[in-house]
Amino acid sequence: MKRLSKIAFIAAIAAACFTSSAIAQESVIVTNRVIYPGQTVTANDIRVVQLKQNRDVRAYVTKATQIAGKIADKTILPNRFIVPAMLREAYAVNKGRPVQVTYERGALSITIMAVALQDGSPGDMVTLRNADSGQTFNGVVLADGTVRVGA
Repeated sequence: MKRLSKIAFIAAIAAACFTSSAIAQESVIVTNRVIYPGQTVTANDIRVVQLKQNRDVRAYVTKATQIAGKIADKTILPNRFIVPAMLREAYAVNKGRPVQVTYERGALSITIMAVALQDGSPGDMVTLRNADSGQTFNGVVLADGTVRVGA
């Protein structure tokens, strides 16, 4: 029985060492300079570093494609691990700017111009004002910078 528990103990240590070495070999993305909120992160701003300590990297950005072209939502300091919550997609609709709004239902399609009352990334719900009537309404921002309303 003692021998079996020793074997189980050794197997547990070996498994822990194997897991630790796999985690220790992970790489993460860090920035080369301070990036302030509102600034776009470019490929020149980032670099890949190999972790030397035993750390779990699942909470951090590990690929350049996860960060390049995104906008800093918080100040990102150089040589620090980057958490995805520090970044956001670029705004497709900007507050105070005119935006094309489309309503489509079956064969019916209506397009108007409105003024965005808030910034929005694709998929965000934004409030808009009809330039002619002054009435406000909500719509969903699309990737092409237009807004869809209705069904």
